[in-house]
Amino acid sequence: MAATVRKPGLSPIMSARLKSFALVLPLALVLLVFVVVPLAVVLAVSVFRYDNFEVIPAFTFENYQSVLSSHLTLSLYLTMLKLAAMTWICTLLIGYSVAAFLVFHVRSRLVAIGLFLLCTVPFWTSNVIRMISWLPLLGKQGVINQALMASGLIQEPLQFLLFSDFSVVVSYVHLFTIFMIVPIFNAMSRIDRSLFEAAHDAGAARWQTVLWVVLPLTKSGIVLGSIFVVTLVMGDFYVVKVMSGGTDASVVSAMYDDISTLLFPHAAASAAVLMIILTAMVAAILRLVDVRKELVSGR
Repeated sequence: MAATVRKPGLSPIMSARLKSFALVLPLALVLLVFVVVPLAVVLAVSVFRYDNFEVIPAFTFENYQSVLSSHLTLSLYLTMLKLAAMTWICTLLIGYSVAAFLVFHVRSRLVAIGLFLLCTVPFWTSNVIRMISWLPLLGKQGVINQALMASGLIQEPLQFLLFSDFSVVVSYVHLFTIFMIVPIFNAMSRIDRSLFEAAHDAGAARWQTVLWVVLPLTKSGIVLGSIFVVTLVMGDFYVVKVMSGGTDASVVSAMYDDISTLLFPHAAASAAVLMIILTAMVAAILRLVDVRKELVSGR
C-alpha cells in the first residue's frame, strides 16, 4: 500500500490563527495609533523637565511631585468626586425609573422603542446649547424664580439655583442620564418575564420582585452606566466652569490652564494621575460585578 503524501501547507490550526489575526489586525492598528501612541506620548512628556516655558527631554519626577503634593489638586479631586457622586445618584434613580417604565409598563415593544428613541432627541443638539438652556431657567430673574414668586411661595429669588453645585449637578444629569438609561434598558429587556410569574406564585410582593429579581439581573447595566457617568463627569471642565459661575473648578480645567501657559509636562503629569485614578475607579466598580459573565449569562 502506497504511503500517503501530505501536501505542503499550513495546518488547520495555523490557518485559523492567521484568519483570527487578520480580523483583529485592523482594530489593533486603530487602537495603537489613536490610543496607545497618544498615551505613550503623554506619559513620556509627563517626566520631562521644563524651564522658562521650554520642554527639556530629561527624566524627572518633579511634575508628579508637584501635582500630588498640591492642596489645589486635592481640593479639585474632592470637588469632582462630590459632583460625580451626586450626579451618579440622580442619574441612577432617573435612568432606572425610565428604563423600568419603558420595559415593564409599556406593553407595545414598538412603542417602548419609540419612546426610548425619543429620549435621544435632546442629543441631536450640542451639549453646550443644552447646558446654556438652563441659564434663563435657573437665574435670579429666571422662569423658575419668577413662577415661585408669582405663586407666593417665596418672597425673593432663590440664590442656590444658579452658579452653585446644584446648577452643575442639574446640567450633568441633563447631559448624562441617557448614558445610564441605555445599558439599564438593554439589561432589563433581556429579563425573562416568566421569572415575574414565578416570583408572584412564590408570594413575593412587587417591591420584593424588584429587589430580588430585577435588581440582580440588571447589575451589568447599572455598572456600565455608572462607568459612563462617572468618567464623563470626572473628565469634564466646561460645565463646571460655566454653571458654577467660576466658584468651582475641575481637574481638567487645571490641565487646560497649564496648557494655556505652555506647561506641557505638568499638564501631562496631571493627565496621567487622572487616568490612573479613573482606571482604579473603573476597576473597583468592575470588581463588584463581572460584566462579561453577566452579559453572557443574559443572552
